[in-house]
Amino acid sequence: MLSRYILRRVLIGIVQLLGLTVAVFFLIRLLPADPVSRLVGMNASAEAYAQAEAQLGLNRPVPEQLAIYLGLRPDIGPGLLQGSLGTSWVTGSTVGAEIRAYLPVTLELITLGFLVAFAVAVPVGMLSALRPGGRADKGVFVYSLFAGSQPEFWWGLLFVYVFYFQLGWAPPPLGRLGPMTAPPPPVSGFMLIDTLIAGQPGKFVEALHHLMLPVAVLAFVLSGPIIKMVRQNMARALQSDFVLYANAAGLPRGRVAAYALRAAMAPSITLIGILYGFMLSGAVLVETVFSLGGIGQYAVRSVLAFDYPAIQGVVLVITAISLLVYLALDLIHAAIDPRVSH
Repeated sequence: MLSRYILRRVLIGIVQLLGLTVAVFFLIRLLPADPVSRLVGMNASAEAYAQAEAQLGLNRPVPEQLAIYLGLRPDIGPGLLQGSLGTSWVTGSTVGAEIRAYLPVTLELITLGFLVAFAVAVPVGMLSALRPGGRADKGVFVYSLFAGSQPEFWWGLLFVYVFYFQLGWAPPPLGRLGPMTAPPPPVSGFMLIDTLIAGQPGKFVEALHHLMLPVAVLAFVLSGPIIKMVRQNMARALQSDFVLYANAAGLPRGRVAAYALRAAMAPSITLIGILYGFMLSGAVLVETVFSLGGIGQYAVRSVLAFDYPAIQGVVLVITAISLLVYLALDLIHAAIDPRVSH
């Protein structure tokens, strides 16, 4: 039964991915922009303009461009069916290679940020729900409003000022490693993993040190809504019939709290999955503040340059990752509540 549920969700995800790919392909071509003039200049001759338009493939009918992009015309060039995301109009490099260089930076940042936020939010939210109206509950309410009252880039600048400039606890926001440190050979693209693969524990510590502030900023901003969600669902679960029965049966308080936490985790995990998908491109401001160079900054540069293949590739990859995250959430929900998979 679970395998059928997974297969159904995968098939639905493939249809969604295909539909979004086609929609983005047409939507970006409806924008009031001229990528050819952006590349050759506004004062280019008609012959130069026509030559650049032909090189980009924009002189073909839009349905034919879509067929080429999807890989239905392998005689002209590889497409999605052949595993190609196209070639960047700005850099001349393959979009797949550029995304493989930028995406691990963002994945490493937001994954660590969510792990820290989750590790803080669950016990704090649980504690505030166990004692409603107490000091912990009031403190959580104030913290949640305080953390979400300003955008993450403002907190990033504030953290840099306090922890680097004033206290000197953190390194300067100059990237993933120090400017004088050579990065390890790229294997996975994740700096922490590559330093361990290369057997360079010193660089691992340095990379972890450079991630300290951006991860702290994300965890600080994200933990607020997660705490509120855990607290609300935990309080609701503690008032449910099965918890009242468990208390009447004399079960230990910790065991009852564990039962209530399991019931409260499903909506909280859903919120985490939604926020994770959002932060794949929404972490661009944090990446900019700390000079990390992630997929968000790559997407912004591609949009400003009217680089259609890069824009399409970023949207496709982020959508695919988001769908995988949602599939994982469905599996976690099915493990928490087996009725979901029926």
